[in-house]
Amino acid sequence: MEIPVDSKSSPTSPKLLRRVSKQQPVTSHRFSPPENSKRCLQVPTFIICLICLNIWCAFLFIHSFHFCISSPKVDLYCISISTGKHPKLSTAIGPAVPDGAAGGEPEQNWLEKEKLVDLEQAPKGPESAQENMKNLSESPEVERTQESVELANRIEAQAPGMDRNQEPVEMGVREESNRLEGQWGTVAVQSYMSQLRTLAAKGAHVTGERGSCDGRGVYVYDLPSKFNRDLAAMCGDLLPWADLCKYFANEALGEKAEALGPRWYGSHQYFLEPIFHNRIQNHPCRVHDRDAARLFYVPFYGGLDVVRWHFRNVSTEVKDALGVELIRSVGGELRALALVNFFSNLDDFFIIIKNWILKCRWLEEQPSWRRNSGSDHIFVLGKISWDFRRYDNRHWGSNFLLLDQMQKSFKFLIERQPWERNDVGVPHPTHFHPHDDADITAWQLRLSAFPRRNLVGFAGAAREEESIRSALIEQCIAATPECRFLNCNDGGCMKTEVVVGLFMESEFCLQPPGDSPTRKSVFDSLVAGCIPVIFNPFTAYYQYPWHLPEDHQRWSVFIEEEEVRQGKVDVVERLRRVPAEEREEMRRYIVHQIMPGLVYGDATARFERFRDAFDIVVDNVMEKLVGGSAGE
Repeated sequence: MEIPVDSKSSPTSPKLLRRVSKQQPVTSHRFSPPENSKRCLQVPTFIICLICLNIWCAFLFIHSFHFCISSPKVDLYCISISTGKHPKLSTAIGPAVPDGAAGGEPEQNWLEKEKLVDLEQAPKGPESAQENMKNLSESPEVERTQESVELANRIEAQAPGMDRNQEPVEMGVREESNRLEGQWGTVAVQSYMSQLRTLAAKGAHVTGERGSCDGRGVYVYDLPSKFNRDLAAMCGDLLPWADLCKYFANEALGEKAEALGPRWYGSHQYFLEPIFHNRIQNHPCRVHDRDAARLFYVPFYGGLDVVRWHFRNVSTEVKDALGVELIRSVGGELRALALVNFFSNLDDFFIIIKNWILKCRWLEEQPSWRRNSGSDHIFVLGKISWDFRRYDNRHWGSNFLLLDQMQKSFKFLIERQPWERNDVGVPHPTHFHPHDDADITAWQLRLSAFPRRNLVGFAGAAREEESIRSALIEQCIAATPECRFLNCNDGGCMKTEVVVGLFMESEFCLQPPGDSPTRKSVFDSLVAGCIPVIFNPFTAYYQYPWHLPEDHQRWSVFIEEEEVRQGKVDVVERLRRVPAEEREEMRRYIVHQIMPGLVYGDATARFERFRDAFDIVVDNVMEKLVGGSAGE
């Protein structure tokens, strides 16, 4: 006999199981939500992640302090979270100074130490200077260091017991030191210039025939747009105070200057990179097969890359990132650098992360680059050399030309570094861009017949009172109307035709140094047939071995800068004494022998009788490569 009560309570009863099963969702919903249970289980994991993140932040905070270590035998080394060196990034970004630059002489940088020379080695004349320089350049670095020590000992002997860090030193010894540095530096620069001139192909600026392209193929890399076209697209934001987009008109030649003629444009002085790029793409010897090429052109707009960061508050790593990315793969280092910058500058962080994600691993992975370590590659940069060589912890410029991989390539800049053999100065872009021989000939005829109403012309802006510019402006105004001054401070130099017109009407054009030794105005005056007056040899004589003749007395007048600054010479009076026949001969030499090689033709230019500045660069590099001296 079955008992109903026991049957209902039995654990095996089907009815009871069904009833419990129906009530379970209610019980679960009311008392034990599964989602909340899972969330509770995840809380410890999240807390652990937060703890790890806090530990990492604390670690970075500790490293945010700036530590510097220095000793007589160890180079200065600093660790910083911001823009200073990072222990794992020094090899990725490149050395701040060449090997052996830092040493036991903290007051003297590596360049100054390299220029010291002993009295017995001072040159006695031009011929012995070149021979002497050859011996110096082949001597071990230890000898120069010993000479530096000997000179330091002589200085210390003049004032025994005096602290080296104290300023007072007997003037005679200081002047001797400066004189020795100047002598060695001048001899070194002259030697480098002589070596570069030996590479120049025959027939400097005028040639009667074109060589064959056999074995002379020119290859143009098709780089990702970030290295050139994207930089050009930023034309409205490259400078905070100016829109540069109008200068990209007419294939980067600028807007037309109709008042001067059909081949005249308002070209920008820093636009050499796109001008050269557009021209070389139409080179008659261009090839699309790397194996058929002898010369390789890398169209990196490094100057525009430098310009866009000049006046922005970004770290040096950001300024260096694009150039480093072009040359080599830095994925691991960029990841570490991104973490560092995440806590110091979010803008830098996102820029570096973008570069890491989109890294190209470009030139070092190209067989054409590895074959000769880049010695058959050329870079054309539209800024001065110092903008690409940041030797110390300053924020100006990049370290692109300090990268080890860049040492064998040819670098063409509007201002070269005097101590670098593979740095070659090339003319600033002028406003005249001929298309063929007829354009050059027509301009030569116009210059020959143009009347020179002014003895002296000067277009420039004043600097500090003690500068040579202030002295020249004062002398020029006092000599009116023989000397005509065009003040660039009040916008007088903004119109191309006004500046070129001044140079065309003047016999002599004053060319003092500006923010750097070189000036675009030197080439504007030469193209206008105006004889440049040079005050610093580094303005022109030690810069452009392939484009300006070594015998500078045939095309310029040199007046010592210091004499003008001290009021020892009246520049206008000095120029007034130059005979009219001599002026005419100099102008004829400039117009017919020099001027054609200073201008850059337009993108499709073809010359038969002349060679423009572009042709001279490509022909001379090719001459070196075909001659078998690449990589030396």
